[in-house]
Amino acid sequence: MLSVLLLPLGSLYFFRFYENELVRKTEIELISQSAVLSTVYRELIGKNSIERNPLYTPVFPSLDLSKANVVLPRRPQARVALAYNQTEGYPVAQQAGKSMQRILKNTQRVTLSGIRILDANGTVVAGSGELNKSLAHVKEVKKALSGQFSSVLRQRISDEPPPSIASLSRGTGIRVFTAFPIMDRGTVYGVVYLSRTPQNILKHLYSIKEKVILLVLVLLGLTSLIVMFISSRLSRPIRELIDLTQKVTRGEAETVEVLKNPGTRELSMLSNSFSEMSKTLHERSQYIQQFAAHVSHEFKTPLTSMQGSLELLEEHIDEMPIEQRQRFIKNLQDDTERLKNLVNRLLEQARADSLPTSKESTNLLKTLNILKSRYADSLLKLDYEDLKAEFEINIPNSALESVLANMFDNSLQHGATSITINTQQKEGRLEISIHDNGTGVSQANQDKIFTPFFTTRRETGGTGLGLGIIESILKASNGTIKNISVEKGALFVLNLGLE
Repeated sequence: MLSVLLLPLGSLYFFRFYENELVRKTEIELISQSAVLSTVYRELIGKNSIERNPLYTPVFPSLDLSKANVVLPRRPQARVALAYNQTEGYPVAQQAGKSMQRILKNTQRVTLSGIRILDANGTVVAGSGELNKSLAHVKEVKKALSGQFSSVLRQRISDEPPPSIASLSRGTGIRVFTAFPIMDRGTVYGVVYLSRTPQNILKHLYSIKEKVILLVLVLLGLTSLIVMFISSRLSRPIRELIDLTQKVTRGEAETVEVLKNPGTRELSMLSNSFSEMSKTLHERSQYIQQFAAHVSHEFKTPLTSMQGSLELLEEHIDEMPIEQRQRFIKNLQDDTERLKNLVNRLLEQARADSLPTSKESTNLLKTLNILKSRYADSLLKLDYEDLKAEFEINIPNSALESVLANMFDNSLQHGATSITINTQQKEGRLEISIHDNGTGVSQANQDKIFTPFFTTRRETGGTGLGLGIIESILKASNGTIKNISVEKGALFVLNLGLE
């Protein structure tokens, strides 16, 4: 926004492009004046014949201030015309020049142009100065005497001191010169030689510098208001976002809410990102708290049992029958094995929860073929005859094997002897249905099976972490798992992205 303040000054440099248009405009005006003066001169020398089929010969401006090395040095001084009074046609030209002198003087007062009328030899016969002197050696005049219009830019030295900002402009130090041939039926009878300084936009601005300063002050005020408005529009939602995050830090709020009036699209995205991040962290915190509570409960039960058995053995080991003593020792071994299994499953759960997002893909058919041979000795039949070989799903091979192995182990533990696997492609994703013929999931337990440590086989060593591990592995690959209620067996549907 501070750069906006520099625009009024920086825009002066862009006026140079406009100066080129001013030069062209000056050239056009000089061409128009030359055409009129040429007609008057021809009338005075009696060479303004009327042609039956006159050809239009328009003259177009050709000067371009933007081109390099376009400005020529100052015009050379006029020279003495040798034997000008003996030149053929000079008396007629001189008489016509005298007749035009008053016209030229009055014209110059209005147009502010330098005017010279030259005869066919380049001698000045009318104008404000240099009468009876030759300009035939001047580049543009020489070209006009050959019958071609010529215009050039030359350096100009002003008698007046330039304005202080004139250094920004090229228009203050140039003058436009045009040499217009006076012709009749293809013969050159003279040249209208005009010059004029183009309008200077910077000089005009300097003459009204008070208004320019006022305009700059107005722009400064408006820009300051815009800066304050935008600053407020940006800083307010940022302050609100900081306040919300500090409330979460102090424990006064659980998550960061989305800003109602973010102000800009970027701040809206930032607000949504903070909100999603805080919700994810809150959910993760709740998961850890619940998980810690479940773990402490799962460890507490066998530890309490072990402590009781050890106390009884310590107090009554000498008087306790051998059978009873062996039973207590067996309970201690079972509880120890249970704790060992629990620790191993917790390590698997921790690894599954910390899996990074992977871009690896796996061929589903190849993975199932490997598992089919692995479970052949367990008398578990896998049926996936209709599965297509080209299915590549977005999950690492090891992760997919772990998911399917856990699913198949659960089916075996619930008495299944066969598993039917079907697939269905939907909107760039693949649904994998796994249906076994085991005892299935009761209606009462449908909503509990994904809860950590929930199991119906605790007495046989179940930990209730199998489905939780599967869910965490799938989540790392942007996948999901759900249980579908069926009349016979258990049906789980995995959803994964296709490569």
